[in-house]
Amino acid sequence: MILYYVTIAISLFFAMNIGASGTAASMGAAYGSGAVATKRLAAGLAAIAAFLGAILGGGEVVKTISGGIIPASLLQIEVVTIILVSATLTLFLANLLGIPLSTSEVTVGAIVGVGLAYQSLFAGKLLEIILFWLLVPLFAFTIALVLGWIIRYAEQKWPGLSSRGARWWWLKWLLIFAGMLEAFSAGMNNVANSVGPVIGANLLESSEGLWLGAIFMAMGAFLLGGRVLETNGKKITQLSLLQGSAVSLTSGGLVIIASIYGIPVPLTQATTCAILGIGTAENGFRLWQQQVIKQIIMVWIVSPVSSLVVSFLLINSLMTVNFYVVVAVASAFVATLGLGRLSRAIRREKQAIHDQGGGI
Repeated sequence: MILYYVTIAISLFFAMNIGASGTAASMGAAYGSGAVATKRLAAGLAAIAAFLGAILGGGEVVKTISGGIIPASLLQIEVVTIILVSATLTLFLANLLGIPLSTSEVTVGAIVGVGLAYQSLFAGKLLEIILFWLLVPLFAFTIALVLGWIIRYAEQKWPGLSSRGARWWWLKWLLIFAGMLEAFSAGMNNVANSVGPVIGANLLESSEGLWLGAIFMAMGAFLLGGRVLETNGKKITQLSLLQGSAVSLTSGGLVIIASIYGIPVPLTQATTCAILGIGTAENGFRLWQQQVIKQIIMVWIVSPVSSLVVSFLLINSLMTVNFYVVVAVASAFVATLGLGRLSRAIRREKQAIHDQGGGI
């Protein structure tokens, strides 16, 4: 009985953290541009939109998380606890290291780790999810690039569009609507990450789990999303009102489409690629010389693999008790980290030799 309450508590805590990070960030452009006057109001609008998204459209993604990747028969309470702990622990460690991970990819990775441990995995559905992970950022960039070219032409023809004068008041409302659409898509897609496993284990009914997940996600956005709003608002203020609207409408629309098909996708990567598309339309492909692409690829790989390794190790150490596998995987993980650090140390040493005149 205690494990039941612990599992539910972890699930709802996870929902609050999802709301505080990705959901609140959806209103960053509207807050940073001044379209929404206060941080509290921006967080409140994000919370309302995310709540509605979770309640009205979160069911399909919940079906995928609760039994579309691995058989629902595997989702016993102990396994569900391991999935949630793996996802939460991975995100917590990533936050400590300052690495931005996707909650959708981390959750899917944790579930896949369980499937691999029990050698029971729906490979077709997993490939479908991975295909969406590849296509959504690509479509986000392409659509935003085209919209960026159109916006650039329009702002050159009507310079007032890029200002924030009273004549163009409707641009602020468009940006607010776009931000709320993005928050709606976040609720629709991400609520399953927290409550999907507990619904799959029949610890909560589907409707009950959706309502609880939606409430706690909204609470997280409203109560804990202020810092994320402040950070994202300042980062996105260089976008005009039209550009910010294009980013939110593009990423939010694509995530809603993925949610209708029951596919958990990373909203953050869709938004980042949409911003990249707008930036490319404005400044050309010189933007690609930055480290943005490398970061997107690394996050795409690291997010699911990290939680996969954690859940796989926990299943083999706590459930099936296969210490040979634990030692082998842990050794490979340590070796990978060690090789990464060694590679960076060698590069620094070579750079130091070069700076001191010993290089070519």
